[in-house]
Amino acid sequence: MAFVHPGDGALDYFSCHYGMSRLTFRGPRRDLTGEYLAMLGGTVTHGRFVIAPFPALVEERLGVPVANLGVPNAGPDVYLGDRGVGEVAGAAHLAVLQVLGAQNQTNRFYTVHPRRNDRFIAATPLLRSMYRDVDFTEFHFTRHLIHALWARGPERLAPVVEELRNLWLVRMRGILARMPQRRVLVWTGSAPPPESFGPPNTAPMFIDRGLVEALVPDVSAYVEHVASPAAQAEGVRAMRFTPAEESAAQELPGAAAHREMAEALAPVIERLL
Repeated sequence: MAFVHPGDGALDYFSCHYGMSRLTFRGPRRDLTGEYLAMLGGTVTHGRFVIAPFPALVEERLGVPVANLGVPNAGPDVYLGDRGVGEVAGAAHLAVLQVLGAQNQTNRFYTVHPRRNDRFIAATPLLRSMYRDVDFTEFHFTRHLIHALWARGPERLAPVVEELRNLWLVRMRGILARMPQRRVLVWTGSAPPPESFGPPNTAPMFIDRGLVEALVPDVSAYVEHVASPAAQAEGVRAMRFTPAEESAAQELPGAAAHREMAEALAPVIERLL
């Protein structure tokens, strides 16, 4: 498979659709009439700013079409709320699910956009009663909201965090239940899952090893990838983005990290096929 060479300017993601899903995915669109794999996840799975993300590299190595169903900034809600993507993932020979963050999901305290889960829609009366000193019209994204509330005291935010973590486990299990019998859970980041979650500047937000391990019995295999020092040092050198996107690119894994992810994931998938 030949990939586009790096250059200046925005990357063409060859946006496409699958089945009856209302979501837009990264292409080029794969032929799903035969055996195929499906990969679900957030911005990393989608491969923002990366010419050859790990789903495409796994496809190249195994010779099996891979439908990249990654959605930028996805929370569990985007997959549970779209029947079409569930049908595409469920019909795959094997599916992979990236560990998502907990902040991008509707809960008793606030609502998010059903397809763009990072978009904060509104605070519920319950959250407003807890933070009468906060003007919630200032927030448009969940990350900004959580950081602002955390700054007012982690103890004050504790009921919200507990709610998010509990819902995350239930909803991630719900996604896995819609996937085929052969399914793989993958953690990817600059560090392994922490023993206990910390401030919201770590990703996936509010997820710790205990939550991840609670999902392991529901999958065929669990892959934990931590980017090597060399991959982290590569930075954005092999990524493609506009000048306005550079700060966002700096927060995401680059080409070397995606190659490492594919190298870790492909042998596991191959054993399950």
